[in-house]
Amino acid sequence: MNRARAAALALWLGPIALAAGGDIVADVRAASAGRNFALAEREIQSYRATAGVTPEMIEALSWLARGTLDDKQYDRADAYATETRQMSLDLLKRVGKGDAALVTALGAAIEVHAQALAARSRRAEAIDYLKTEMATWAGTPMAPRIQKNLNLLTLEGKPAPALDISRWLGTRPTSLAALKGHPVLLFFWAHWCGDCKAEVPILARLMATYGSRGLVLVGPTQLYGYTAAGDANSETEARYIDQVRRQFYAPLGSMSAPLSAENFQRYGCSTTPTLVLLDRGGIVRLYHPGAMTYDALAGQVRRFLGAEGSHP
Repeated sequence: MNRARAAALALWLGPIALAAGGDIVADVRAASAGRNFALAEREIQSYRATAGVTPEMIEALSWLARGTLDDKQYDRADAYATETRQMSLDLLKRVGKGDAALVTALGAAIEVHAQALAARSRRAEAIDYLKTEMATWAGTPMAPRIQKNLNLLTLEGKPAPALDISRWLGTRPTSLAALKGHPVLLFFWAHWCGDCKAEVPILARLMATYGSRGLVLVGPTQLYGYTAAGDANSETEARYIDQVRRQFYAPLGSMSAPLSAENFQRYGCSTTPTLVLLDRGGIVRLYHPGAMTYDALAGQVRRFLGAEGSHP
């Protein structure tokens, strides 16, 4: 918790809340991951009785919503999401939009509600809801997450959004329009992302097998305002990202790395890595937030290489 937020919370929650602090999110997240939702509820109720409604408590509740969604308890998940959303909006009026825990909680509540709607055969309603939320939260840290959920419901089968290639690291990028005729794999990564680094040998193997047969790999990334050493300006961070790229992403050879937050907004990349596969006509055929195995990716790529790419 940063000093400014701690001071603000102390004014209206008092010292008990700050002392009660820290592990509620981790505890509820762990209980939810283990499908022990009764324990997660007790943890939240106990914390709330002592500390009141804090950003951490609301973020913990959002993890309970996510856990029950993963467990396909859609009505229950939606109820937790509705409660999370209302609490987040109420508290945001008091502590401001810069509170990271509240941004996380509200983004999760929007995501869970939309996914619960879609899972209950209310896909059109989910899309309309996400479009409304996108209009409300455009330009905020929640926008990429909302766009991600819109993309999950709408992007596959549609033309890929253009990439901003005005700034880049490594090989100069080519526009997606100019790459038509080739399957293209977009690999959205972040300099701080361990899962992205773990995906490198998988992608290197994929390109060793299919690069000569037409597959093109493009690795968009963006600035985050910091490096391993702390806050950083644009130029310092860009140099740091290039150092990370050279150190950890060298097996990907000539992969170009467009450097633009706009690309992350358009593709809804609130999760890294995000993998997006385009067919030869530039149509999105796979939109996948998160890592993938070699076999899963190779199986998708082979669909768009024709007979020449039919063997593993």
